[in-house]
Amino acid sequence: MRRLFGSVRARATLGATLVVAVALVAAGAAVLLSLRSNLIGEAGTQAERSARAVASELAAGTPYDKLSGLDGDDGPVQVLDEHGRLVAASEDLERISGTDTGQVKPQSAAKPSGDDGDDDSDDAGEPLEAGEISGESVFSNGSATIDGDAEDYRFAAVEVETRDRGHLKVYAGSPLAAEHGAVRTALTVMLIGFPLLLGVVAAVTWLVTRRALRPVEGIRREMAAITHSEDLARRVPEPGTHDEIARLASTTNETLAALETSVERQRRFVADASHELRSPIASLRTQLEVAAAHPELLDLDGAVEDTVRLQRLAADLLLLARLDAGERPNDAKVDLAGLAREAAEGRTGVTVDAEPVEVAGSRGQLGRVLANLLDNAQRHARSAVTVNVRREGDRAVVGVADDGDGVPEDDRERIFERFVRLDAARSRDDGGAGLGLAIARDVAVRHGGTLTAGRGPAGGALFELRLPLV
Repeated sequence: MRRLFGSVRARATLGATLVVAVALVAAGAAVLLSLRSNLIGEAGTQAERSARAVASELAAGTPYDKLSGLDGDDGPVQVLDEHGRLVAASEDLERISGTDTGQVKPQSAAKPSGDDGDDDSDDAGEPLEAGEISGESVFSNGSATIDGDAEDYRFAAVEVETRDRGHLKVYAGSPLAAEHGAVRTALTVMLIGFPLLLGVVAAVTWLVTRRALRPVEGIRREMAAITHSEDLARRVPEPGTHDEIARLASTTNETLAALETSVERQRRFVADASHELRSPIASLRTQLEVAAAHPELLDLDGAVEDTVRLQRLAADLLLLARLDAGERPNDAKVDLAGLAREAAEGRTGVTVDAEPVEVAGSRGQLGRVLANLLDNAQRHARSAVTVNVRREGDRAVVGVADDGDGVPEDDRERIFERFVRLDAARSRDDGGAGLGLAIARDVAVRHGGTLTAGRGPAGGALFELRLPLV
């Protein structure tokens, strides 16, 4: 069963069919009840009309044997006196139920012994005047057999006060055969039509959902092929519609593009890291091999320099790995002015102009950003580097400017990529591995800020770090 309804199409078809089935059953029941009520009401109206016609004749003094309603053509009729005795009935009436008496043959109208003067029939209301017919009718359901034919009837009872025969009650019935026939016909139509309609609903829902989910199956097949081939350059087909499935396909392709970019970036990162690590390791190994063969030729300063460079590169790679893993900074308060002075301490040609501003974040990571910006500025400055810390609205701004050649406008975004250096030779003397600015921007973004490059007042580069204030 779980496998049978394991697909969205099967569950949608079952759900739609059940909802329509419940709605049809409820609507069918309401129609049958309404039809039955209307037909019974019509039968009651007909019975009341017949009873009043007989009552009118009785009020006019028509004898029992001359009453026109007793021929049995319109339905059974009974006339009861004030003591509940049957005094007149339809011809050929053999059996009856649903009236005050089950008798079918009139009895003597003589009063029984006992309370001769009491009339119990009018206890429920005001007495009627002679020749007056009651305005209210009492309805009931029953059956009657006339000339061998038994049927169900709707009976109406009407009271009348006569001048010579006292208080009488007239019962007249109208057949319910039309009501029963109409209800049976409607029920038969529903029993035949509802299953057919449910079958049509199920088939249409199955076909519509199949057509609607066909693009989803195409997306699934293509994703399976991409997973199997590991070719992230492939994309899933996007339907020409503008519905949820089209948006799903578009979002899937955007995810694949981001994943491809991430994987490609990771590959470049690994390749560039291998290249950067290979140079100091190879240099250090060469120096150690020379020292092993000729101790008098050992370049101790060069070995220390390569070791320090290797250590810094490993630290940068470790920090980038933590940032890529989603490491979030803490919410400690950091005084940027004091942090800038600490980063500039001991550096030649660096001037700090700072006002007290506080931000929330990691003191160590923000200190690393300032150190990287100062290293970059000193590497390209001719003589002076200026650090400015100020407040702009709800942001703290740290500007690091130098008086060097500056950064070409076309390269002001590219320099924040990893392992990017504007010197084509990537020489050791011109700088590090090209990770400082990339690390600085990543830290700024994770602190809710920005890091941009522009032109400084002295014509050199200007790097501005903007962070939200506490």
